[in-house]
Amino acid sequence: MGQKSVVIWMTGLSGSGKTTVAKGLEQRLHEDGRLTQILDGDNIRHGINKDLGFSEEDRAENIRRIAEISKLFLDCGVITINCFVSPTNAIRAQAKAIIGEDLLEVFISTPLEECERRDTKGLYERARKGEIKDMTGISSPFEAPEDPAICIDTTNRSVEECVNELHDFIKNKIK
Repeated sequence: MGQKSVVIWMTGLSGSGKTTVAKGLEQRLHEDGRLTQILDGDNIRHGINKDLGFSEEDRAENIRRIAEISKLFLDCGVITINCFVSPTNAIRAQAKAIIGEDLLEVFISTPLEECERRDTKGLYERARKGEIKDMTGISSPFEAPEDPAICIDTTNRSVEECVNELHDFIKNKIK
């Protein structure tokens, strides 16, 4: 395919900006002539993983399946951009064990307060009312990555600034 494939694994709280930045990155990579695929909750949880809930065991299985799918895309030469909370270091280590060295962990490090302020889906509000069980950041923990390839805080930056930073970083990894 004339490109080095990688798996760009974006982790962070719900509302941190993972999917928004991923869509911008995908557009920039397409402009560079790269073939990409975004995987996120909307196209995974409503399809292949619709049988899973949000318990610790189901979250681990969700990430295992995503990692296996990502490995298939990697083997086909596709740059895969994953947008998943993937809340623990153990879960992310499991993905890395499946995918290998071609996984680039990107921490969208936007603080909980900012994610709650955005709350476009109303998830945090519902979690605070007790309507959502196991909400990461509220009733379920989120562990910041120990050694991400790059950290991006979207709090006081435009989407374009965040995308540019990530694109500059990624393009050096896929030469």
